[in-house]
Amino acid sequence: MTAPLADPAVRRVALVRLRLGLGDLLCSLPALHRLRAARPDLRVTLVTWAETAGVVERMGDAVDELLAFPGADDVPDRPPGREPDPASWAAFTAAAAARRFDLALQVYGDRPAANRVTAALGARLVGGFAPTGWTPPPGTEHLHLRYPLELHEAERHTRLFEHLGVPPAGPPVMAFPVPPAEEAGHAATLDRHGLVPGGYAVLHPGASSPTRMWPVERYAAVGDALAADGLAVVVTGGPGERPLGAAVAAAMRAPAVDLTGATGLGGLAALLRDAAVLVGNDTGSAHLAAAVGARSVTVFLPGDPVRWAHRGPRHRAVVADVPCAPCPHLVCPIDFRCADSVRPVDVLAAARALVAR
Repeated sequence: MTAPLADPAVRRVALVRLRLGLGDLLCSLPALHRLRAARPDLRVTLVTWAETAGVVERMGDAVDELLAFPGADDVPDRPPGREPDPASWAAFTAAAAARRFDLALQVYGDRPAANRVTAALGARLVGGFAPTGWTPPPGTEHLHLRYPLELHEAERHTRLFEHLGVPPAGPPVMAFPVPPAEEAGHAATLDRHGLVPGGYAVLHPGASSPTRMWPVERYAAVGDALAADGLAVVVTGGPGERPLGAAVAAAMRAPAVDLTGATGLGGLAALLRDAAVLVGNDTGSAHLAAAVGARSVTVFLPGDPVRWAHRGPRHRAVVADVPCAPCPHLVCPIDFRCADSVRPVDVLAAARALVAR
């Protein structure tokens, strides 16, 4: 039996990736690039939230189109303030059926709800990740891969595509393009603030949930120590994180350049690439740093370093030393002991080791 991604009769593919995070999409990209290299004839539709369009556009020809997902009650990922829209479900499934997908794949993760969404697209073949405890419909076992909990997120996706017919090709390679206009804007930002490539450190104290955020005063302590080492210190984050960035800058004794909300995605990518080191939480900035070849120290509190920590000589993970981590909580139900267990001295040592390289 021909594996579906090696079958020339399979030409239209839907990939159901119902996640919002920048890191989620960046970790999908190595597998998507490998798929495009193996099957340039495929038309690839990414089924995900419309709010991710800016990131999807940067995937270049790895994705041909985005089919906007209206949400579902049993799919937890959703944009802030957005509730599922049942009235849009019929139009969504009709739009999927009109594309006459040859193959629909669940590439969301370890959640059966995503398999139900995938099955609703009306594709001739349906497969993808088989969540823990979920059984594929009879006759489709070969189209599914039991969700590989032991692998990094990027490796999970490349492993799935290999299972379905894409040739193996070594470890996944992250990437993120910065076009010339954004490079020019980045150069102007450095000039405006007197920053020199390799001469500044970046602190990224924000994250998508409170339990992922190492405390402000600990970031400030690391920032002051890096400033004493002779590095300028830059604080970054999204527009909604400006109060947090301001709090870190205010808690430092040394001056800091607060660029929270002041750079677009491409500008942030270039800023991380040219930094001596990034110190940040387990969030999108860590994956963006990996994609542009930056040095990074990532603080893992409830997050799973097996799944999300990037490997190699340019990356360090400082992991909470508590028995309850990793955990799924967005807000800690007890005393946030994982944050207390990560000491500034350990994060600083990891950052200094990377700078010294």
